Amino acid sequence: MRPMAQTLEQLFAIDSLIHDDEREIAKAVRHFVDQRVRPHIADWFDTGKVPARELTKELGELGVLGMHLEGYGCAGMSATTYGLACQELEAGDSGIRSLVSVQGSLAMYSIHAYGSEEQKQEWLPRMAKGEVIGCFGLTEPDFGSNPGGMRTRAKQDGDDWVLNGTKMWITNGAVADVAVVWAQTDDKMRGFVVPTDTKGFSAPEIHKKMSLRASVTAELVLEDVRLPKSAMLPGARGLSGPLGCLNEARFGIIFGSMGAARDCLETTIAYAQDRLVFDKSLASYQLTQAKLADMALELGKGQLLALHLGRLKDAGHVDAAQVSVGKLNNTREAIKIARECRTILGANGITLEYPVIRHANNLESVLTYEGTSEVHQLVIGKALTGAEAFR
Repeated sequence: MRPMAQTLEQLFAIDSLIHDDEREIAKAVRHFVDQRVRPHIADWFDTGKVPARELTKELGELGVLGMHLEGYGCAGMSATTYGLACQELEAGDSGIRSLVSVQGSLAMYSIHAYGSEEQKQEWLPRMAKGEVIGCFGLTEPDFGSNPGGMRTRAKQDGDDWVLNGTKMWITNGAVADVAVVWAQTDDKMRGFVVPTDTKGFSAPEIHKKMSLRASVTAELVLEDVRLPKSAMLPGARGLSGPLGCLNEARFGIIFGSMGAARDCLETTIAYAQDRLVFDKSLASYQLTQAKLADMALELGKGQLLALHLGRLKDAGHVDAAQVSVGKLNNTREAIKIARECRTILGANGITLEYPVIRHANNLESVLTYEGTSEVHQLVIGKALTGAEAFR
């Protein structure tokens, strides 16, 4: 019989810091994950196949797609509520949270923040419902941390734009109906709304991944893709446009990564309580308890940091360096927690019967995308010193 014990939430009293409406949304998302994701996620990860279109429609019905955006069929909820939803989604799997983040915080946010009224009316209501899937084309094969060096070009030809280039590691790319693609022009970097059935556009899926296997990842290839001038996002000019979108996605990761870490730790505590080693539970050994205590501390601190940044964002006071603090700390600690949990589960930790190795593999990507740890260290370093050290 398991001894009476506090839950992770009780240890830090996190629930006392969350409003009733936020708690209800988080509870609804957790229920969705329990019913729709957990029973299938090991198989999706194992086969590298996920019913993305079906899930997107269901997530639209749940109301989490673009849930932090106002109007156009979006729920208009707080940043903190959105973050808590991301935490519950990523407790299921980082790939599922990535689907929602790319749809809402990258593709939809691009159009919402920088698009024309016509673009917003055309795309956002259908994207919020999950009827249309979006992707975000910024990263290129040779330009990830340095998006300003991108080679994708958009040239004017009469009243049209013609795009040529390649994008890489694009979540949702192979199933997307619309892509927001960033390209260099004679007037700085600009964003374009590209229907994926446009002639010259293709999105071959990337296979043989060992991370985010329950997520669709693709390359985007643009070969003389001709678009009307109305396809350009009028409100974004220069690198500040896509970087503003990345900050939105990074915010969701701050919460989401803690969901993956929480799921690992909850699984590991339960396992250690049941597993007998030398005739007593693994949880009763000092070395095990020391590991669990250290991991619980980092999880709690990360959750508190996420909530703090959520409140700042809701008040309109969060800045890019603070988002980098959250993304750097929480992804770094989440992957440490996943790896440490694996040691407690021993050989069982490498099977998909338990979620730990899946979360650990996924977090390898989460640690890297939307800004590597090194990039965020430099963002924070610049904030502290005033000196830019990127070059």
